[in-house]
Amino acid sequence: MPSPTPGPKSRDESERAESAPTANTRVRKKRRVKTSNRRRNIAAGLGISALVVTAFSVWLGYTAFEVKSNLESARDHAQSTKKALLSGDTEGAERSASDADKYATLAYSGTSSISWNIASAIPIIGSPFEATKQMTNVVHGLAQDVLIPAVDAGTALAPNELIQPGGRVALGPLRDATRVLEQTAGAAEQLAVQAKAVPEAGFIGAVNAARTSLVDQTAELTNLLDNTALASRLAPAMLGVDGPRNYFIGFQTNAEARGTGGLLGGYGIVRVNDGTASVDTLGRNTELGVDNRPIDLGPDFANLYGPSRPTTDFRNSNLSSHFPYAAKIWQSLWMQESNGEVVDGAIAIDPIALSYVLKVVGPITMPDGEAVSADNVVELTESTAYTRFAENNNARKQYLQTMAALVVEKMTGNIRAPGALLDAVGRGVSEGRIAVWSSHPEEQEALASTPLGHTVPTDEAPYAGVVINNQAGNKLDYYLTRSIHYAAESCDTNTRSSTVTLTLTNNAPSADLPDYVDGIVANPMNLPHGTNVAAVSLLTTQGSKLDSVSIGGKPSFARGGNELGRPVFMVLAQVPQGETVDVVFHLTEPTVAGEVRVPVQPLVDNPTVTIDAPTC
Repeated sequence: MPSPTPGPKSRDESERAESAPTANTRVRKKRRVKTSNRRRNIAAGLGISALVVTAFSVWLGYTAFEVKSNLESARDHAQSTKKALLSGDTEGAERSASDADKYATLAYSGTSSISWNIASAIPIIGSPFEATKQMTNVVHGLAQDVLIPAVDAGTALAPNELIQPGGRVALGPLRDATRVLEQTAGAAEQLAVQAKAVPEAGFIGAVNAARTSLVDQTAELTNLLDNTALASRLAPAMLGVDGPRNYFIGFQTNAEARGTGGLLGGYGIVRVNDGTASVDTLGRNTELGVDNRPIDLGPDFANLYGPSRPTTDFRNSNLSSHFPYAAKIWQSLWMQESNGEVVDGAIAIDPIALSYVLKVVGPITMPDGEAVSADNVVELTESTAYTRFAENNNARKQYLQTMAALVVEKMTGNIRAPGALLDAVGRGVSEGRIAVWSSHPEEQEALASTPLGHTVPTDEAPYAGVVINNQAGNKLDYYLTRSIHYAAESCDTNTRSSTVTLTLTNNAPSADLPDYVDGIVANPMNLPHGTNVAAVSLLTTQGSKLDSVSIGGKPSFARGGNELGRPVFMVLAQVPQGETVDVVFHLTEPTVAGEVRVPVQPLVDNPTVTIDAPTC
């Protein structure tokens, strides 16, 4: 029986059938619902994330503002602490140091937060946060490990308290502060290294500017504390706290160049006892004679300088740029001149350093009413005096001796601005115009590591020391100007080629000068008056070899030797009046670590020094 065939559906049934959901339709609707929900969840999640990021950024920005504000406050109070210490205001220094520590701690806390650490870890974007964090660590360390302990040093850091009326130095407080000063100096040195190691920020110039400022400030503070710590360790004994001391003081005339600056033009004996100094026995250089008993300074010294008889003739006593050699010779010469007095050390000073001092203590008045000031002392002593007393050398020496006595009297009297005086002396030391040697080994060991010692270093780092010694016996170096250029190749091989170029210009005027100024004592080549004859020595990096040398573009011969382990090459250069001559040394040097050093011999000019060499 056949199955029934469905009949036609009514209209209502058809519409119901069309509107009834099928299984596939229900699945599609469920998918659309899920997709819609997912989108809403993603949107909600993104919205929440945006809120979190925004809140994080706002919080971080607020924290950064607070850190910046606290760092600036810490800096200002740190500067106030330094000023208070240097002025002797111990109570003010305590308050300022405490405030500096408070703000530094707040800044340190801000950069130690979780949000700051997260931001610091983000590549590129995080570099300003990381740099700021490291700088804050340095500032925090300065406050806690340097400023607060330094307050305990009290008046040892105050020039007004250190140098008392009459020029007496208060040695007791200085000695008592030694331990604290050495500790704070050590802490400051470590923090200066940390400051220098702070990475530069990738894209925020203000952070980099703050970094540069911090590096400069920590270096300055370290230098101040190092010098004060050294002074506290050396000054009490050297200034007679344990008993009287005496020192030979040599007045160098750098119108006639010598290795340590200039010819020994005059001398005196400084006597100190319990912080009080006086100068007696001021004398002319000719009183030391030229035929004394020699002393032995070693075979290298004898090989380089022996033919000039430096240990017996005062005129050549300081040919070497290593001041301890000159000091030992001066000690020997005075012992022979004084019939046996052995000085405890030696001091060198030149007219330019005296000008720095006179700028602080004020002018002196010569017996004839002439005023000698910071503005004219160099010209008077190194130029005018030779013209004024052209026919009377003894009168010139007496004039200079009188001037020296009055300057020393002024320096050892009441000092109105002790801080400024220390700054003036510090400038002279930094330029090599003031040097000190002690015959006591432990003191000399400390001095030798400072600019005050004026020594030739014995380490292996790159070195190019250009030294001029006047060979004409005249005073033309007053008119000499110099420039020094050192260039070296890369650090890629065991040795590298280097070039040292010394440019000398003879600016002597064409007007007639006394023979004493522009003449030539021994003149076998019959050179014209006004010619500067310079013995040029180049002290080089240990292990260096000279490939060639030229003077004025022409090949020349160099005499070789050694000084304190350094090869030395010496040539004779003639610089005619009004002309410029280049002395060029071509070297092969070992490639060694360290920054290149090109020390400046303290003559009258202020030479240009340029270095074109990588630091290996």
